[in-house]
Amino acid sequence: MIYICYSYLCEENHESLLKNELPKFPIDFITKINKFRKWQDAQLSILGRILLFRSIKEVFNIELNKKNILYNEYGKPYFKTNPIHFSISHSEEIVVCTITVDSEIGIDIEKIIPINIYNFESQMPPNEWLKIISSETPQVAFYDYWTKKEAIVKAYGYGQTVDFASFEILQNTTTINTTQFYYKEIKIDENYKCNIASKKPIIDTFLSKISIMKKS
Repeated sequence: MIYICYSYLCEENHESLLKNELPKFPIDFITKINKFRKWQDAQLSILGRILLFRSIKEVFNIELNKKNILYNEYGKPYFKTNPIHFSISHSEEIVVCTITVDSEIGIDIEKIIPINIYNFESQMPPNEWLKIISSETPQVAFYDYWTKKEAIVKAYGYGQTVDFASFEILQNTTTINTTQFYYKEIKIDENYKCNIASKKPIIDTFLSKISIMKKS
């Protein structure tokens, strides 16, 4: 089972998050948050961590030390002493987090906003690019492929060393250097595209919206 949770930004809750939630995290994370100039950027990062630990508590009924997140040499986060795999992504007003114990996991969400998709032609194999520009809604098709690729690369765990044009999205699967990945679209908001990816076939998923309420 793969669990996905998400939350929307809320300016009204921001000061409460800084006061009540941020101090629970390691000093390097707190320092990072305090450097953000926009409250939106700070809250996106904070919410990602809150969703992660809250979903682990609700799903597995365990509380992990918030200081136990490590990173591999390519920047992929993981827990040193726990088999829970996770991935976090955010775009504009939404933060998403996915957790599982079944396999390495990746998630990506992007708001569908007008861009010049031709700037990204070199990052798509010819067959993918043809499908995108031949679509009735090329912008939407582009974001669908892009979030699939981002999620797959996150699950792979080698970061920006992977060229998006080096692998092609096929029918629910793709392969990077002999490693097979599966993906699935997660419908959260009609203005966004979101996909998850895993090294195992994605059969069961559970989606939950989490509201981060302001404390009195």
